[in-house]
Amino acid sequence: MATAFFSCGPFLHHHSYFCKSFFCCSNDADASSTWSLPKSTSSSYTRRWYNPSSRIQLNEGVQILRHWIEADQPSASEEKFRVVSYNILAERNAWKHRGLYPNVPSPYLKWNHRKRVICEELLIWNPDIICLQEVDKYFDVSEIMEKAGYVGSYTRRTGDAIDGCAIFWKADKFRLIDEESIKFKMFNLRDNVAQLSVLEMSKAKSRRLLIGNIHVLYNPSRGDVKLGQIRYLLSRAEILSEKWSNLPFVLAGDFNSTPESAIYKFLSSSELNFMSYDRGELSGQSGCHPAEVLGVKKKSCRPFFSLESQTKGFWTEEEVKVATGSADCQVVRNPFMLTSSYATLKGSSTTRGPTGEPLATSYHSKFLGTVDYIWCSDGLIPTRVVDTVPIDILLKTGGLPCEKVGSDHLPLVSEIAFTRTSEESNSQ
Repeated sequence: MATAFFSCGPFLHHHSYFCKSFFCCSNDADASSTWSLPKSTSSSYTRRWYNPSSRIQLNEGVQILRHWIEADQPSASEEKFRVVSYNILAERNAWKHRGLYPNVPSPYLKWNHRKRVICEELLIWNPDIICLQEVDKYFDVSEIMEKAGYVGSYTRRTGDAIDGCAIFWKADKFRLIDEESIKFKMFNLRDNVAQLSVLEMSKAKSRRLLIGNIHVLYNPSRGDVKLGQIRYLLSRAEILSEKWSNLPFVLAGDFNSTPESAIYKFLSSSELNFMSYDRGELSGQSGCHPAEVLGVKKKSCRPFFSLESQTKGFWTEEEVKVATGSADCQVVRNPFMLTSSYATLKGSSTTRGPTGEPLATSYHSKFLGTVDYIWCSDGLIPTRVVDTVPIDILLKTGGLPCEKVGSDHLPLVSEIAFTRTSEESNSQ
């Protein structure tokens, strides 16, 4: 594997967390200049990002460093595994929506370049499990991953779209014992798909887990469909988990919903009274244009809000049925107690927002924000994550993809441990 653009730095102490530099990116193949993190860690992260008088020319050399952040987790066992979630930007979508990438040179959008970079991004973190979204060149990726010791499964979207979701796992660490492909079209929930896989650790066969991978509908105005897709996936995951004696659950993917949204609230809690929210604001995507996020342009829509008593005019009977599976239901329930890997492990104010989630996992000319997550249920605990990129550094790329980032999303990486059993805790 090429190493010219990967750097391994010393461990840095940050509060009770540790960081390790690994990964750099540039939009200029010949650039040699580097950028260091700003000394200020002010919690203000809006307009200070934008300073027209000091803007550099886009596509000059910009290095992006990714850092491991970890915390002591006394309840974590020795059995750990590393998960990556990555929307890799389907080739067809990259060219169909070329207008989203005005600052990205065409060579960096070409699949042969992105395929190499994406696989390098994945393998540098040595993950045990990989969840990919927007995969329309599965066999290209699979060929490389198989040579690296992975096996995988793929579920293609229905309808005219040719991309889908893929899960890979290390063949020497896990074996597949059950799986389910979910095609939401069968339930009147559009052409998106999701995957569920039951994996057993080869060296600790008592350790099994359920992996979920989803790419939620993009359309910001169809919060009912987004909620319906997630709700149905969770219901199927509950059945599969119970089938194998209540397996712990990892859910990864592109949820096309922000950390401030009602969708996020549903994932991170036990239930959601969705009738209290405007269907068009359920995902929190409005106001995520870079100019709005940076305070350069006034937000076009109100932020996420509760309508309280003014509810039913926003939801038709059909929309309620799409969201819940029943026209008479006003509350959706989450059968799992899910925690977000990134929100659990605190990062710098230059990379994290008020919820603890990354400030941005995706960046192009129309969007700057977070929509990607790795969730864990009871029985699992995140011990490390690879932090995302400070916004001021990310902005200097002019938009993703860039030379060393192969998608318009950033890959999320989390190391997760099984929690200690009572016997392990007593012996410890």
